[in-house]
Amino acid sequence: MVYLKAILALGGLGALFGVALALAAKKFAVEQDPRIEKIIEVLPGANCGGCGYPGCSGLAEAIAKGLAPTSSCPVGGAAVAAKISAIMGQEPVKEYVRKVARVMCGGDRANASLRFLYSGIQDCRAAELVSNGPKACVYGCLGFGSCVAACPFDAMKMGENGLPVVDEAKCTGCGRCVIACPRHIMVLLPEKSRVEVRCKSEARGADVRKACKVGCIGCGLCVKACPNSAIVLENNLARILPEKCDACGLCVEKCPTKCIVMRDGENSRAMECVVAS
Repeated sequence: MVYLKAILALGGLGALFGVALALAAKKFAVEQDPRIEKIIEVLPGANCGGCGYPGCSGLAEAIAKGLAPTSSCPVGGAAVAAKISAIMGQEPVKEYVRKVARVMCGGDRANASLRFLYSGIQDCRAAELVSNGPKACVYGCLGFGSCVAACPFDAMKMGENGLPVVDEAKCTGCGRCVIACPRHIMVLLPEKSRVEVRCKSEARGADVRKACKVGCIGCGLCVKACPNSAIVLENNLARILPEKCDACGLCVEKCPTKCIVMRDGENSRAMECVVAS
């Protein structure tokens, strides 16, 4: 009889706790926005972090909460942005700007000087720790390919000149290479951006000349030459404002060290002027 009472008591307590847990689960349940799952379904699932969020699920939650725009996925591009906009009941993005990774350094083996020979771990971050790397320019590309190793889309390789090369057809603009580069040489720019300052040095002109043949010396000739005020000089370094640049090429012509380049050799106003003259 004693055992029977104990069993009944335990059973009763179990049933009571079970009901209490069920009620608590129902009362404190966190309802998930159903749009999150729908957004996850249309995202590419790369989980590259290029959007700035921890994976695709993190981005989906941010978009559903209105914390990120529908065009936040650089891998998905315009097509995915349009699908997400439909899920969110928003107008599709009218002008989606595809960004790609660009190498902002021209200091290859032929142009950049070395302070010492480095034979340690073939990694830019490791080389940086050894007296700021072997190159005389402490702002230039270290050339050990950490950006290439970080690219999850096989869109980069090391060139024979010791600088990374981006395959823009494969580049998704995820930004993993940007994060991996300790010198901030890799940047994301609009795909249509054609004029670049391939230098990151903030050193004075005289010091730049000692370290690299194609570094920006901060002379400001490009700034004066630009008819659109599309170039600014900050910390001895020229910087292009893509939204103002019309790729006229006048700055390319004026640059004494040729660190400002026109991509792909496309036509420019300056070239047209040369032909006309």
